[in-house]
Amino acid sequence: MRQFTDQIGKKIQVIEKPKRIISLVPSQTELLFDLGLDNEVVGITNFCVHPKEWRITKTKVGGTKTPNLDLIQELQPDLIIANKEENDKESIEYLSSKFPVWTSDIATFHHAIDMVEKIGEITNTPHKAQPLKHHILEQFLSISKAKSAPKVLYLIWQKPFMSVGKDTFISEMLSVSGFQNCIQDDYRYPELTSEAIQKLNPDFIFLSSEPYPFKEKNRAEIQKQFPFSKVVLVDGEMFSWYGSRLKLFPKYLSTLRSNIDL
Repeated sequence: MRQFTDQIGKKIQVIEKPKRIISLVPSQTELLFDLGLDNEVVGITNFCVHPKEWRITKTKVGGTKTPNLDLIQELQPDLIIANKEENDKESIEYLSSKFPVWTSDIATFHHAIDMVEKIGEITNTPHKAQPLKHHILEQFLSISKAKSAPKVLYLIWQKPFMSVGKDTFISEMLSVSGFQNCIQDDYRYPELTSEAIQKLNPDFIFLSSEPYPFKEKNRAEIQKQFPFSKVVLVDGEMFSWYGSRLKLFPKYLSTLRSNIDL
């Protein structure tokens, strides 16, 4: 057995080579795939959409907030990968009493890189995780500095409008991208009125593709509502997924900047 400390400070005991892994976090499921753990992963959530083939071949164990605890116990995992924010606290505490649960806690780019490295260690795939980590770091070094720092309001929901606070990973990604998050006084995911958005007077309003699936129809409606800002549809996975998808972000950012004339 090996001992590890996860990102919330919890120590867990894990066998040398985990062979029955369950992932309760979509972005970390994709990371497990990129670490070559096809045979080892036995369960994923209903929201784990990458890779597509795992949606057919892996057992679905419920939602990120509503995991099927009985089914998870039937699968007898020797490692469960979770996240402090995305998963239900009570469910994780219950599962932790029965199985090794490694929980990530991601608010910064550094946390995300650390998570890639640590999951590589705990799954006995450092030979895959280390090159991936360095590739991501190299890609992010290639991001050119923005000429200015436009103010961005990043919306993840409507009715009510919800944005992202300064303590979120999305806010970190906005900063890395050369944008300034309009939300500086609130934490997590504040609700906003139309009047509040008008007072913020953002240069851009980014409409995320998740969790609310903003479409062109929504963009056009919101653009009419806030004509003083440029409203743009953005890929929520690129701004919020903190696993191996990070390697795709710099190229996506370059295209986004070009499309909005930055």
